[in-house]
Amino acid sequence: MRDIILCDRKGAIHKGRKDLTLHKEEALRYTNRHHLSGSVHEVLKDADVFIGVSEAGLLTADDIRTMAKDAIVFAMANPNPEIMPEEAYKGGAAIAGTGRSDMPNQVNNVLGFPGIFRGALDARAPRISTAMKLAAAFAIAKYLKKPDREHIIPSSLDKKVTKAVAKAVYRQAMKEK
Repeated sequence: MRDIILCDRKGAIHKGRKDLTLHKEEALRYTNRHHLSGSVHEVLKDADVFIGVSEAGLLTADDIRTMAKDAIVFAMANPNPEIMPEEAYKGGAAIAGTGRSDMPNQVNNVLGFPGIFRGALDARAPRISTAMKLAAAFAIAKYLKKPDREHIIPSSLDKKVTKAVAKAVYRQAMKEK
């Protein structure tokens, strides 16, 4: 079952909830097609990926064990993630990342934005298009020649990433002129 299930503090965002904001109702147009309900712990069962932007210590290794084999966990709450990488690995995660610069696999928008802006400015682009953002994403994805469990994404401290992203965005912007 391919689907995205959004959760808030009250659990899964689903059509049966009466307390949804307009934005959450709008999100239901393209998420939770099977109308799952329950807590984050309940809807995490058999999930391939968890992307958290919520609160520290939300998940345990036992929660990760309920996920699909070789699950991917991006616990982005800062300064302390929903689950620490070592705990996610203990639960069976294949890959774990956080928003912290002192841990492997830091997922941070700083990988994209300096290069996106540099490439757009150099090309004198009047706007940043979806294709330019995709060019940036592909440049980041291709940057590591031999990714491994601890290095699936380049370090945000590697200044060469910005140059690679800027170059890709510049090329795309020039195609759009």
